[in-house]
Amino acid sequence: MIKTSGSDKTLCGRLLLIDSDSACARQTSAELLDSLLVAPQITHAAAGREAADYLRKLRFDVIICDLDSLSDLASRVEDAMSRLVRLADGALVLAVADSGSVSAALGAMRAGAHDYVAKPTNGSALAGRLAELAQRHGRPRSLGVEATPEPEISDFAGFVGASSAMQFLYEQIGRVAASAAPVFITGESGTGKDVCAEALHSRGPRAGSRFVAINCAAIPRDLMESELFGVMRGAFTGAHEDRRGAAELADGGTLFLDEVGELDLSLQSKLLRFLQTGCLSRVGETATRKVDVRVICATNRNPMQMIADRQFREDLFYRLHVLPIHLPPLRQRPSDIMLLTRHFLSRYAHEERKSFAGISPEAAQRLTAADWPGNVRQLQNLVRRLVVMFDGGEITTDMIEAADIESRVATPAPVEAPRVERRAVLPMWQQEQRIIEEAITAFGGNVSMAAAALEISPSTIYRKRQSWADMAAAG
Repeated sequence: MIKTSGSDKTLCGRLLLIDSDSACARQTSAELLDSLLVAPQITHAAAGREAADYLRKLRFDVIICDLDSLSDLASRVEDAMSRLVRLADGALVLAVADSGSVSAALGAMRAGAHDYVAKPTNGSALAGRLAELAQRHGRPRSLGVEATPEPEISDFAGFVGASSAMQFLYEQIGRVAASAAPVFITGESGTGKDVCAEALHSRGPRAGSRFVAINCAAIPRDLMESELFGVMRGAFTGAHEDRRGAAELADGGTLFLDEVGELDLSLQSKLLRFLQTGCLSRVGETATRKVDVRVICATNRNPMQMIADRQFREDLFYRLHVLPIHLPPLRQRPSDIMLLTRHFLSRYAHEERKSFAGISPEAAQRLTAADWPGNVRQLQNLVRRLVVMFDGGEITTDMIEAADIESRVATPAPVEAPRVERRAVLPMWQQEQRIIEEAITAFGGNVSMAAAALEISPSTIYRKRQSWADMAAAG
């Protein structure tokens, strides 16, 4: 155990330093004492289990944890951190991760760590980060740190939110934007993966060049290769001219592949080759073309599950998964719900030239307590519906009830079937068409939500719609 005292400093608070490297721990402790205005009592634990023993006996104000030192507590960093956070009793937890272990740091954040710093670090940098955390969480006195309060960012590059999860996201985007390495964005539908991709582009060195986005779920698979890599005239029926694909159009800029998990496996291999060589060939072309793009991709599915199900190539995943960013669902940042609601209310009221007098406490409580499976997009749609449906005044629970059609989507009441002898049995494709179109109608035309409800991919719906259109034309 390292305990410190000094004639010019007063012990204030307890700090647990978890680091398997004793020499590094001693250096960090000394630098912290030089950097902090008021010296804390520092306890050193060389491993996760030792740290857990200390946490069961003593209460700490701050925990600084080297993630590589937790292997004896659990095999996964996220599980080990989760155990520490449960024992921490409200302490501020700062994770220290190797600069190449961004995914481990994100796992620690998901498990409850308040922030992370990348190695190599020093006591001054740690003290500065502790000061920021103390100000953010309202505990500067107990920690003996002093910093100029920084206003929380509530609007950042298209995002709206002031929660700690969003503050971390803003900082992460700022760090990652300057790199040329691929970014892999994960998050549920409606969390803003496209907004994140545009923010990375606009805040990086390629901002002056093109940002080209392509939705891999919205394009039929037989057309996807030509959309991505381009096509030469005469390559297939309908190819009347040479055409550049998204990758070529983004040369010098950013290529965003949304819903990348929907790519066909054969096209995934071509994408992997493009990422490895930086060269592509248009459909029907034998020569190769060199392009320079930064690739950002996104998915709302679990990539590891897709790999296990042989729907996504593992080698392609690790080629893309260099800088991961995870967008938190709205239910995990409830403090942002009213901020978003007021933002959308002001925006759409201005568009519709209406005036609203705010939101009643009961309505605010209902909005904050909701699960929001559609995340920010669902909340945005609800507020827009409210503005269109009502002329103004204070938003009430009755108004929300009237506008919240997603919560009322249910299986239609059973209808008494006609007599068997009068009933005509429709062909399978017509029944399938009816089911799919009814699902799309139920979700207000949102194909992705309809596909999720039917447990099929959006690309399946687009292909079937095209085949129905071809049958109708032939008929």
